[in-house]
Amino acid sequence: MLRIFGPKRDEGTGQWRKLHNEELNDMYSSPNIVQVSKSRRMRWAVHAVRMGKICGEPEGKRPLGRSRHR
Repeated sequence: MLRIFGPKRDEGTGQWRKLHNEELNDMYSSPNIVQVSKSRRMRWAVHAVRMGKICGEPEGKRPLGRSRHR
């Protein structure tokens, strides 16, 4: 993580220092995984409902067997 976020200048001394993992987690904490999962599930549900209205069910039957080469 340090390579991505880099060092930080200390306000008191003015010198550069490495950030510890706790500081990085506080500064750049990841979103709550439960909320992300719920929001993605809702987005998929809305997508599925819209696609059902647009496409509907396929009509007819597919032929049996392997498809012919052209």
